[in-house]
Amino acid sequence: MKWLNTIILATLLSSTACVESETTASKENTRPVRPAGQAYLSQAQPKLRTVKLWLGANELVTEIAMSRTEIATGMMHRTEMAENEAMIFVFPQPFQASFYMRNTLLPLSCAFIAGNGEILELRDMTPLEEKPVVASSNQVQYVLEVNQGWFERHNVQPGMIVSAEKGALSKIFFGR
Repeated sequence: MKWLNTIILATLLSSTACVESETTASKENTRPVRPAGQAYLSQAQPKLRTVKLWLGANELVTEIAMSRTEIATGMMHRTEMAENEAMIFVFPQPFQASFYMRNTLLPLSCAFIAGNGEILELRDMTPLEEKPVVASSNQVQYVLEVNQGWFERHNVQPGMIVSAEKGALSKIFFGR
């Protein structure tokens, strides 16, 4: 498992398309930095493997984006997502996440989540908007995307813990 974490870390540090770190984002330059070469797909990616997540009593069938291309492509080019479906972006270490909506047609909301599964903040994102939505914390290890308004409809708030069908997020994704 340690070698997998090393590969994921090296891949993520070398390039991301829909995500950027605090060091590449600034108030003066709010456009995400495009790495050399195209890291994202030019069409919707096939459904990714899933995990069941719980936010309180609410269950989400959640696609897992962990590879460079999966993370970079995310929900780009998709035209539908069921009410209780989501996508979680998994990062090898906490950082100040920054997401944008290039080629993303669906209105989404995202939760910036700490390594312990605690929701740090919730943000709405506008379809096709390329100005990044930047987390206020540098402790984000997961980002959960759902249909816009889902968090409000299900009374999900910052401070809640996201858990998986087999335990804590850190146990599911990192074995700890």
